[in-house]
Amino acid sequence: MNPVLVVHGGAGPVSEDVKERLRQGIVRAATVGYCILREGGSAVDAVEGAVVTLEDNPEFNAGKCAFRLMSAIQHIEEEKSRAEKKESKDSGGKGGTFNSVLGSKLHCWLWASFSFSACRFFLFIFSRNLETVGAVALDCKGNVAYATSTGGLVNKMVGRVGDSPCVGSGGYADNDIGAISTTGHGESILKVNLARLTLYHMEQGKTVEEAADLSLGYMKSRVKGLGGLILVSKTGDWVAKWTTTSMPWAATKDGKVHFGIDPGETTIKDLA
Repeated sequence: MNPVLVVHGGAGPVSEDVKERLRQGIVRAATVGYCILREGGSAVDAVEGAVVTLEDNPEFNAGKCAFRLMSAIQHIEEEKSRAEKKESKDSGGKGGTFNSVLGSKLHCWLWASFSFSACRFFLFIFSRNLETVGAVALDCKGNVAYATSTGGLVNKMVGRVGDSPCVGSGGYADNDIGAISTTGHGESILKVNLARLTLYHMEQGKTVEEAADLSLGYMKSRVKGLGGLILVSKTGDWVAKWTTTSMPWAATKDGKVHFGIDPGETTIKDLA
């Protein structure tokens, strides 16, 4: 099985002055993850390596560089999933019970009690251009995995839980179908269960392109939500799609890296 890794740097507007830095950052993350796969590493290790690289990059809203809360305390929502055991590691809900506030004009989910020990970092930080980062991978053994990490919305309420740590919304992985990581307006993604919806379309025989278009189109028409996703199938087909103005992305396969930011933009280079 030829390994594949795809990464995204968040769906949303991108100013011209940062595009080249975003391209460099997204390609570097994809290269880090792909090198792990090429050396025989697992899909889980590859997506973790790629996402950590993005978290450490100040151009992206994740990890050390996340949006600040209304309380000015940084909160990280991160999830990593391995398909072979369907595991998830979720920092969004540890230390508190979920209260459903679906229909709220602001957020879908809030913690009932707060335990900031569950957060990965505590930093005072200024907001960046983009949101969520993510990665999906297929390794040489045929296992798929995804990772999604975000700082969430700028000036979000304390206790707000977005789509990223929620299995089926921020991402999903199943060895019988593929793996997906999503980005965009979290409340909209939660309402349509975007990640699982996309894989459902693949189960019904849709290609990765068709499944991505159907699910993103449904979210836009049903709840007026915009976003993006990266998707890899169990056979190694991949796609990066979005309905926002831009989304930095990169995909590595067969010793080449494909990358872009704006609609219709694709550059292909050989990997060293």
